[in-house]
Amino acid sequence: QVQLVESGGGLVQAGDSLGLSCVASGSIYSIDTMAWSRQAPGKQRELVATITSAGSSDYADAVKGRFTISRDNAKNTVYLQMNSLKPEDTAVYYCNAKGISNAQTRGVPLYTDFEVWGQGTLVTVSS
Repeated sequence: QVQLVESGGGLVQAGDSLGLSCVASGSIYSIDTMAWSRQAPGKQRELVATITSAGSSDYADAVKGRFTISRDNAKNTVYLQMNSLKPEDTAVYYCNAKGISNAQTRGVPLYTDFEVWGQGTLVTVSS
């Protein structure tokens, strides 16, 4: 009952910048951690950046200093600003959110933990 929709992927050249967005919707009581991961062809999915509801963020070494994660709690949205892109950043980027759902059953909210993933958005960086 909680969904994530990513947007903003595309084809860019090395050195360019690109921004991704991810909006959460549905029966959301609160969202704790939001994150971006990526999966390159033939490789395992790797965590790129995380951000808590308080705004504390963390990054993979490969993107530190180039990527910035941010969020708008009022809009249940997380962003990833990617600068100085490299061909090795080419991947499908996935948004992830963990929190508490308040889906109702017979008019009564039931508070349950959730963790959901978006469908992914492709970022291609040409050399």
